Amino acid sequence: MNDVVYTISARGKKARQPVESYLNEYFPNIPLSKIDSIFGFVEKSPLYSGRPFLFRQISDKDYSFLQKNNIGLRIPFTNHYCSDNDYKKTKPILEKYHKKGNSLIITNDGLVKRIRNDYPLYKIEASILKEIDSIEKIDKAFELYDTIVLPMNVNKNTDLLEKIEQKHRITLFGNAGCALTCPNRICYDYISKRNKVLASTNMVFRGIFYYHSFIIRRKWCMHKIKPRKLHGIKDFDIDQYYNMGFTRFKMLREHSGRKTGY
Repeated sequence: MNDVVYTISARGKKARQPVESYLNEYFPNIPLSKIDSIFGFVEKSPLYSGRPFLFRQISDKDYSFLQKNNIGLRIPFTNHYCSDNDYKKTKPILEKYHKKGNSLIITNDGLVKRIRNDYPLYKIEASILKEIDSIEKIDKAFELYDTIVLPMNVNKNTDLLEKIEQKHRITLFGNAGCALTCPNRICYDYISKRNKVLASTNMVFRGIFYYHSFIIRRKWCMHKIKPRKLHGIKDFDIDQYYNMGFTRFKMLREHSGRKTGY
């Protein structure tokens, strides 16, 4: 399995925690040489989604560490919506990290086309938020994206996985959290809209808006509407998928306070 590589989640990491200690704490069995990239929030942007934007997760010092160890930075610009103003506000980030080896995770197809033209050095991966779960959707996405993250539940569909021709362009989850069994991922669109506000306010108002939108409001997540039993992080059999021809895997960090994952 010398050709297997991993993209590692920095979700929930505090910027003050050095990324090296974070990796040693949560992913001690993955050598740095096997880490293709680490993904998480950098500076403020209205294009984030997937999780509410509260604070930066990957600091400038973290980025220096990644560069020294030939690990790419992967930025989750996974918001469903991208206006001209959103793109303008995000340009300083795009310019700062525009370097071969870095990549973006994107949901909005129109955003991909703009970045291809303006910032061609980035590799672009189709987000799990696009819910690409058929051969037809995969083939269509390959026309625009370099690689694709398939939804967690697709890991169980071995018939579909076997039919994928360009397996080297697919990223499978090496482990999974709450999205694996979610019957309706209503949080994706909800978070996209709220992150527009979270990314445009200071820390005080961001905290107030977050508390109102995600703590007081209970109907943004299907688990809150219709609770189901959660079993924590589920580890997939990576050897099985490697034997099928897959070499790219996405790894999540377990949330210590809940039975789910980041």
